[in-house]
Amino acid sequence: MSDLSSDIVSAARRGPASRPAVPPNLSKVRNVVAVGSGKGGVGKSTVTVNLAVALARRGAKVGVLDADVYGPSQPGLLGAGTLKAESSSEILEPLEAYGVRFMSVQSLIPRDAPVVWRAPMAVKLLQDFIAHVAWGELDYLLIDLPPGTGDVQLTMAQSAGLTGSVVVTTPQRVALDVARKGLRMFQQVKVPILGVVENMSGYVCPHCGNRDDVFLSGGGEAMAAEEKIPFLGALPLDGAVVKSGDGGVPVTARTEASPLSEACGRLADAFEREVARSHGRSSSAASDFRVSSAGALEIGWADGSRSVLDPYHLRLGCPCAACVDERTGEKILDARRVPLDVRVAEVRAVGNYGLAPRFSDGHQTGIFTFERLKSMQSGTRPETIHL
Repeated sequence: MSDLSSDIVSAARRGPASRPAVPPNLSKVRNVVAVGSGKGGVGKSTVTVNLAVALARRGAKVGVLDADVYGPSQPGLLGAGTLKAESSSEILEPLEAYGVRFMSVQSLIPRDAPVVWRAPMAVKLLQDFIAHVAWGELDYLLIDLPPGTGDVQLTMAQSAGLTGSVVVTTPQRVALDVARKGLRMFQQVKVPILGVVENMSGYVCPHCGNRDDVFLSGGGEAMAAEEKIPFLGALPLDGAVVKSGDGGVPVTARTEASPLSEACGRLADAFEREVARSHGRSSSAASDFRVSSAGALEIGWADGSRSVLDPYHLRLGCPCAACVDERTGEKILDARRVPLDVRVAEVRAVGNYGLAPRFSDGHQTGIFTFERLKSMQSGTRPETIHL
């Protein structure tokens, strides 16, 4: 990660202080961001999946909703084209790959089955994806929109409680003119535009390092400047994209570095920065933290205040799936099994949005967001536990 200040990044992952009406099923999703363009073929899905994986590798909790009902591609790009989503009652469980939760119509139907639906049916499916998928707690839910400015785009803009949008284009004029229509659509429905991504911006030869602007370059950056909106970055052409798409291994999930993977890393940094700027900084960012000699967690906050959290109550407040039912939010941890003398053995930062303590009883799967830690108060320990 680049030298972004931790309060900006954690602010991005905390989500805005206020945002449009949010469907109940997205109540634990801090930021919902649409990735779109008026034009097809500019690589929205590839940009979306590589941005999602890059964010996940930085410690963020990320989901992708594939809103392209007629041409879904996210399952294939994530190497999960044959996996099918399962449901419990009326709730669909998202699939997961490379640390990214995702849902797509392709995860519900046979792989080669066409979706021959009228627009109202497609819109209804996407509304169900918003309302009936167990997205859980996410820092970012990226919505991979289809091309155009029709019913699907308007439905997502008006019903998903969007934090903002990202516009993807290629550098040449024909793509820019159509992408600008997508930009205008977001402006008309009052969705903040986080920035523009210029995809297929030149080709860098992996052998000699020479650059060839196959589709020109600089068009997306120029459009962003004209519209007075942020430019999030330029992603070069890379033959690895084809192999990644066919093989189901995103470029940002590969171990070997490339000009494209490095550019995607810079895109992830710029994205988090603009999400944070869209809703302002928060005082609920940790400036420092440590484990005291008594095994308590001490945190200094960006607003100058400090917290000392008793390890016993911190352990009882663990939000992980072993301690809290993910579906109902009900605590399932038996307090009688937590030693009264439990201590925080060590603590590490998770991305720049939370902390993961390891307790002396061996428990270490809980990730506490800064907001949760800021709101927690240490109580008085019981003297005994009655079994």
